[in-house]
Amino acid sequence: MTTVIAHVSDLHLDLSERATERALTVMNYLRDMPGPVDAVLVSGDIADHAAADEYAQARKLFDLPYPVLVLPGNHDRRGAFRAGLLDAAPVDEELNQVARTPGAVFLLCDSTVPDSDEGLLSDLTLGWLDETLTAEGGELPVFVCFHHPPVDLHTPYVDRVRQFGEERLAAVLERHPQVVALLCGHAHVAAATTFAGRPLLVAPGVASTVPLPFEGRPAVDHEPAPALAFHVLDDRRRLVTHYRTLGRPYHDDH
Repeated sequence: MTTVIAHVSDLHLDLSERATERALTVMNYLRDMPGPVDAVLVSGDIADHAAADEYAQARKLFDLPYPVLVLPGNHDRRGAFRAGLLDAAPVDEELNQVARTPGAVFLLCDSTVPDSDEGLLSDLTLGWLDETLTAEGGELPVFVCFHHPPVDLHTPYVDRVRQFGEERLAAVLERHPQVVALLCGHAHVAAATTFAGRPLLVAPGVASTVPLPFEGRPAVDHEPAPALAFHVLDDRRRLVTHYRTLGRPYHDDH
């Protein structure tokens, strides 16, 4: 069985025309595709200010003909996220979730730290991850997903607020060979590397792009068009990722 995952990140919805237009470009592209897509993963920073009306807008945008899997980023707030996107009580506890498609399991880990832009998988979350992987066994491949990348990506603007304490995550993954890849966002850049012997795949940002330091562009560049990733996992558990840029950049005089 082949599993297709559309991976979107960092919409930073703030009710502005610009952010709305960029998010619509991506969501309309997904909505109009003939498919099939097994799931759409949105890996955090959905709202820019964690406001109720930002999450209400996100709910409308996420009305797609595919399952939409969401997890929080550093701009989100757990309570507001739960209430706005998951119809759950607005509590501030860590938000860890399990989602399934016919061909894969997705473990959505909360890497946020309240009142900080840095990321960390708490002992509670790592314990949940270890126990859940053990319970899942190895029948289906597993994607471990979170917002913050656990490695330096050579983008200083992002690397100083990445996920830290990553050696603890690596120790958990070593016990669970059914994990085929790690999926994240936060960096506002399409990137691919490895972590603990698995692919670590970073979705580009919808709202903006963070250039590499040697490109000589602003630390955060709002000109490049929005983009997303497609992860394709075949029945041999070979994973291929395609990055797709959509349309022309949006300008305020549009």
